[in-house]
Amino acid sequence: MNTAAPAAPVIDTHVILRDGDKVLLSQRGGPYGYGRWHAPSGKLDAGEPLTVGAARELREETGVEVDPEHLRLVHVVHHRQGPDAERIGLFFEATAWDGEPVNREPEKCLGLRWWAVHELPEDIIEYPAAGLFGYLRGDARAGLTEHGW
Repeated sequence: MNTAAPAAPVIDTHVILRDGDKVLLSQRGGPYGYGRWHAPSGKLDAGEPLTVGAARELREETGVEVDPEHLRLVHVVHHRQGPDAERIGLFFEATAWDGEPVNREPEKCLGLRWWAVHELPEDIIEYPAAGLFGYLRGDARAGLTEHGW
């Protein structure tokens, strides 16, 4: 009999804003991963549908508006953050949106930049990198990466 407590992971949404062969990344300005790159992302709020949360986080960070119904789930990462902490990251692709990306959270973000998918920066934070590269590879493992286990 398994007596382990059920997992209580944090659920994160990540949006891969894709324009042809380019993706938008943001450079962290907060203590976690300072100066490193990742896709616009954030924690899902309680009672919030996944796509609505992803669209909200994208809007809050970049000002870009995307219809939640136009977000396509492209990868999932089950990330072990530490011995007692885990996260599930859902990575969505957006190829149609309204607005131009602007850094709306300068206290958390040093800047936004478009990167060619074949010339991505080397200093992407490992957890979001697992989802981004899993998506770009078209990972055959049902779109799942287990990271940090």
